[in-house]
Amino acid sequence: MSIFRLTTIEEFEQATERLLETGQKVGADSWQARVKNQTPHCKFGEEGICCRICTMGPCRITKKAPRGICGCDAHGIAGRNFLRFTAGGAATHSDHGREICHTLHAASPDGNYQVKDPEKLMRIAKEWGLETEGKDIYDLAHEMSELALLEYGKPFGVQRWLSRAPEHTRKLWQAAELEPRAIDREVSTAMHMTHMGCSSKPEALVRQALRAGMSDGWGGSMCGTEFSDVLFGTPKAVDTEANLGVMKEDQVNIIIHGHDPSLSEMICEYAEDPEMIALAKSLGATGIQVAGVCCTSNEVAMRRGVPMAGNFLQQENVVLTGACEAIVVDVQCIFPALGPLSKCFHTKFITTSPIAQMPDSDFIRFNAKTAGENAKQIVRMAVENFVNRKQDLVHIPQMKQKATVGYSVEAIIHALDGVAAGQGEALGTTKPLLDCITSGVLRGAVAMVGCNNPRVRPDSAHIKLMKKLIKNDILVILSGCSAQAAARAGLMDKRAKDLCGDGLKRVCELADIPPVLHMGSCVDISRMMVLASKLSIDSGLPVSKLPLVGCAPEWMSEKAVSIGNYVVATGIDTFLGVDPQVSGSSEMVYWLTEGVRDWVEASYTVEKDIEKLGDAMIARIEEKRAALGI
Repeated sequence: MSIFRLTTIEEFEQATERLLETGQKVGADSWQARVKNQTPHCKFGEEGICCRICTMGPCRITKKAPRGICGCDAHGIAGRNFLRFTAGGAATHSDHGREICHTLHAASPDGNYQVKDPEKLMRIAKEWGLETEGKDIYDLAHEMSELALLEYGKPFGVQRWLSRAPEHTRKLWQAAELEPRAIDREVSTAMHMTHMGCSSKPEALVRQALRAGMSDGWGGSMCGTEFSDVLFGTPKAVDTEANLGVMKEDQVNIIIHGHDPSLSEMICEYAEDPEMIALAKSLGATGIQVAGVCCTSNEVAMRRGVPMAGNFLQQENVVLTGACEAIVVDVQCIFPALGPLSKCFHTKFITTSPIAQMPDSDFIRFNAKTAGENAKQIVRMAVENFVNRKQDLVHIPQMKQKATVGYSVEAIIHALDGVAAGQGEALGTTKPLLDCITSGVLRGAVAMVGCNNPRVRPDSAHIKLMKKLIKNDILVILSGCSAQAAARAGLMDKRAKDLCGDGLKRVCELADIPPVLHMGSCVDISRMMVLASKLSIDSGLPVSKLPLVGCAPEWMSEKAVSIGNYVVATGIDTFLGVDPQVSGSSEMVYWLTEGVRDWVEASYTVEKDIEKLGDAMIARIEEKRAALGI
């Protein structure tokens, strides 16, 4: 067996520097250069006290001008900006979920999409009160998709998925008026509240921000996650590889990037088509290699074992290798810079969604009804582009790590059952994990999520915190770009158990798991809410009392704010390494770090010093343990 060691941040950076040298040869732009050009950032924007909601302004709050032209002060302006940021994120993730519901409606036995997990579809149908006896599985799928789509605009009631939460949590939501109604209504309400002449009271704006976030995590995102499982299969532990070294010099390299698995699943299918492979070989390649970037990568890695080339700030690097025949994107987190960058090489930059159209790209509109035809066209375009490679520009950093991914809630419980079976515990519950926590073998768990952000040395906060937490016997559950940071570093290799404290190391050995668990893409943070709810129900404790915290040390997007709001609203204290741009308002800082605790028994902590951030999370977990007497 080869000697195991982590890949360091310094090695990541050295590989990037070498690729940037190639970029300089061809006059390519880079995010590193653009950061320098944008520095220093606007302080008014950083503090959230610039308002451009109407054309009487823009207005900026200063000591000389403490109110905007309409009379709104720093607290109202920062609050409105925060709520609009949340609404953008909730709309984005929920629209992802909507597309998955439409894809489910297009599923058929002989179509582009089939139902891969009928048992899960049946479970959800029963959860929603549908009669399933004797129904054709595709008739049921179509009925469920229609019901799910009604969640976006129904005129009465609240989100169906809320019934999964513990009773204590649901009562808190009811008392604080936080239950999300129709998904689209919460986004619309947020935009209405922040229109000129409406809400400027921080308390009201924060309340709606939590509710809009909830419409995402307990609405749209949960639709996206659950029905993706129905369509493409519920993830199970699977082995893959991560980092740029997964790209192949002698193969056609297709990079899939974005978030919607409807596209990536079809690309993977047609990349395995014997006709396409034969075409590739006829053009001098030995085959076709599909690898992923960002959350699309997480989606196909955990269901197909497709290798993970990198996360958000790696997206330009795959093109800089000179060996990328096509980078195929759907929606979200895609740099418009990929267009001009690809033109410096032979790479085809292929956009596929009317929601994410960009200059300097080949646009091939993708939809569920023509998915196979679209995917085959895209794969063919990539294969035929292989002969246009400029060999003197090809450099693939030989860096990759093994990773075990795909720990859905179902997969985690299955792993726990392996432990419980030998110890007389009940199967199909989280009790073995709870026993490890109450006995002190594990101190607790951290759900780490989020993006990369150039304000933080890329991936350094993720990896530094993970190493610190597992050393202290704290299990780490990951999604999104944080998960890919772990995979690229080697922390998702089961051999990484040797970096753990004795308790966590023993758990990893018994359950045969790595010390950090891959739960999926950023939309799959809804899985974390389901797991937290199961832990609460199985233990009889409120979510807020469990030794569990959330963390987003490198977050950057509107989606991340929506996520943070629904995680906090679920009762999970959440720790941020990047300021949420409300520091210009003492009242907004109060509501987010203290005031919301009266509503949901959790709040935010912001700490830019990563070592101190880790210490604060550990201290919070130990405080919760002490309160429980464990």
